[in-house]
Order: sequence, then C-alpha cells, then structure tokens
Amino acid sequence: MNFELKKSVVIVDDTPENIRLLAQILGEQGYRVRSAPNGERALATVQKECPDLILLDIVMPDMDGYEVCRYLKEDAALKDIPVIFISALSEVFDKVTAFSIGAVDYITKPFQIEEVLARVQTHLSLQEMRRKLQGQNYQLHEQNRELEAFAHTVAHDLKNPLGTLVGSLEIMRTDDTILDESMQEMLHIGAKSAQKMYSIIQELLLLSSIRKEEVVTSPIDMADVVNQALDRLSPMFEKYQPELLLPDVWPLADGYASWIEEVWVNYLSNALKYGGQPPRLELDAVPEPGGMIRFSVRDNGRGLDAEAQARLFTEFTRLDKVRAQGHGLGLSIVRRIMDKLDGEFGVESVPGQGSLFYFTLPASQ
Repeated sequence: MNFELKKSVVIVDDTPENIRLLAQILGEQGYRVRSAPNGERALATVQKECPDLILLDIVMPDMDGYEVCRYLKEDAALKDIPVIFISALSEVFDKVTAFSIGAVDYITKPFQIEEVLARVQTHLSLQEMRRKLQGQNYQLHEQNRELEAFAHTVAHDLKNPLGTLVGSLEIMRTDDTILDESMQEMLHIGAKSAQKMYSIIQELLLLSSIRKEEVVTSPIDMADVVNQALDRLSPMFEKYQPELLLPDVWPLADGYASWIEEVWVNYLSNALKYGGQPPRLELDAVPEPGGMIRFSVRDNGRGLDAEAQARLFTEFTRLDKVRAQGHGLGLSIVRRIMDKLDGEFGVESVPGQGSLFYFTLPASQ
C-alpha cells in the first residue's frame, strides 16, 4: 500500500508485544506509526500531533480505553479521529459500549493481521472521503453566501430606481391632459410590468432577509395580522370580489408577526387567483395534538393533483402559467418562514374540490 502523504496511526496498548507487532505490520504497509503504553501517554501523543486513526486497547491501568475514547470525543479538535478498539473483551456489552461512545470499529484479540490491515485501510479511506465532502460543503456554503450577498445587493440597487419609475408612470397615466387614449393604455401596461418587477424585487429581498435574520417569537394577535394582510390585498379583493369567511375568535399562538403576515398574504393571494368564480375563501384555526394550532385557507378552486402538490413550496414554482399573475416566489417564502419558526406547512387538495393551504404554530402558554 503506497501513500504519497503517509497516513499516521497511533497504537495504544499496555502490552509491548502487541505494539511491536502492530507497528511492524503497519510500518511495512507505509503508515507512519506512533505508540503509547497507557491512556495518559496516548492523550499527550494525540494532542501533540493529531493522527489519522487510533488503534485503542480497552483494558489498561489507570485509564482504560473507554475513558480515553470519551476524552477524545469531547475535544472539538480530536473528536473526528476514527477510533478502532482492539481488545480481548468479546462480550456484546463491551462492543455496544465501544460503539456508543464513538468508536468506528471493534477487533477482537487475538487478531488476524489481514483483518487489522483491511479495517485500517477501510476507515482511513472513509475518513478521507468525509474530509473531501466537508471541504466541498464548506466551499458550496461560501459560494451560496456570495451569491446571496450579490442577489441582495442587486435587488436593493434596483429597488429605488424602479420605485421612482413606477411612480412616474402612474403620474403620467393619470394625467389625461397630455396623452391620448392609446398612449394611456401603453403607460398602463408599462406601469403594471414595472409594479410586477418591483414586487419580485421585494420578495427577493424578503427571501434573503428570512435566511439570515434570527427572530424571537412571541404571542401573536392573529386577528390583527390577518387584517393587515387583507389591507395589503385590498386591490385584489376589489378585483375578484370573493366571499370571505373568518373565525369569530382567533386562538393565541407564538410566532413572528411580520413573517406570519407574509404567509397569509401568499396563501390568500393564491386563493384569490386560483379560487372559483367568484372565489370563496374560508380561514380557520384548529388546535392540534402536541400543543400546536393549524391555521388554514380553504378555496373553492379546481384543486390540485398529487403531481402539482409535490411541486409546491419549491423555488420559483407557479401553479398555473396561464392564469397566475405571480412569479413563483410566494410559496417558497412560506417554506422558508415556517422552517425558521419550526412550524409545519402544506396543502390538502382533491381535483375538483378546491384546496386547503395550512401552517402550524405553537399555542401560547
């Protein structure tokens, strides 16, 4: 076995013959071997230079192998070193104890040389794979952070000039003294497109802030939160003229009011767009086992099949490309919010029987 960079193994055993034999066979295979005759020397050796793997006896004076392993696993710098126990103890209890405190393998004495080499090689290969995956995950995490920062910066930089454009177009559109009817219509189309772009930017900024922001939950006045959402959607309510049913009393739940308002806005806007003609929206709040409350919006739309339900709550998914005026960010925002608040979310739907979108929050104590 050849290593360009020699892997290091520490052998811990109070029997010199075992150390000599293991050191010889591992050294012949290209490993860099160090040894320790007891637990205290083992910890000092490992702390001086972190090895790639440890072969550890159990029965030793003063500090046994179990105690050594526990020390290693409690040390942040050493806890990831693979530990293989080599012991004459063969009871199931001893093996269970070894694995429960963090060992990756257990070899019973008297051992076979081939078995030791195979186990060592296997776990060193696995350790190398873990390190590579950790490096790739770290690199991916950093790339995601950079992309998120870039997206947030771009969205923020676009927000202000686009807001100015939306306002200017609206002023021009409402001034019928300077434009004829055809120009008024073109301005109307431009203003709607600009407003849609502005909404997308707002939601991108919201997605970014939810990912980064940490909040403290508190009891929510759900009636007030729902009213705020309804106020924001008043133009849609005027357009669709829905029937709206609300609970007489809202139970008190713990959450973060501004985020929960976003959840209601997204659920209600979808119910308006995909509901019947006219839409019928029924809001509800039902206590569930485990101290949770399930809040929901039921509509009278066409419903969703299993395939369509599976695509929901993912990035940039649109329910209906023909009728939807949205752009697919809404339900992914709901998912992010509920993930941060440790709540559940989902949809229950049968084609032809409407849909029920829900989320859960803990009841206030």
